[in-house]
Amino acid sequence: MVVKSNDNIRVHYTGKLEDGTVFDSSEGREPLTFKVGVGHVIAGFDEGVVGMKINEKKEIFIPMEKAYGEYQEELVVSFLKEQLPPDIDFQVGMKLQMPSEHGVMIPITVKELTDTEVFLDANSDLAGKNLIFDVQLVEIL
Repeated sequence: MVVKSNDNIRVHYTGKLEDGTVFDSSEGREPLTFKVGVGHVIAGFDEGVVGMKINEKKEIFIPMEKAYGEYQEELVVSFLKEQLPPDIDFQVGMKLQMPSEHGVMIPITVKELTDTEVFLDANSDLAGKNLIFDVQLVEIL
C-alpha cells in the first residue's frame, strides 16, 4: 500500500533549511496528520509523500516555488505609530496577527521601526527559501 492523493496519512518530519538549520520538527510530538493533495500542507510536501510506503523514510527537497514562494517586498507595509494601538511595545522580530481585508487573521512580523513608523512584514519566515524535509510515513488512515 502506497500513499496517493486524497489519502489521510500520519508522518513524522524534520524541516531544515539548506544550511542544515532545523525550523520545525514533530520530534517529541504526535505525528502530523493530513489529507494528501488538498492543500493542507505546502505543495512540495504534498507531492513528496505520494508513493511512500508505511515506515519508509525519505528526504524531500522542496524548491521555494513549491513551499512559501519568493519573498515579496509588497507584503511589507508601513504604518504611522499613531495609527497603531498605543499599548503595544513594538520590537523588531515581534510576531503579531492582523486581520486581512476579508477578516482572516494573518501572521506578521515587525521588520523595522523608526521614530514615527512601524514596518510590518506579512511574508512567511520561510519565503524565498528552499526547504528540506526528512519524512517518515507512520500510517495511512
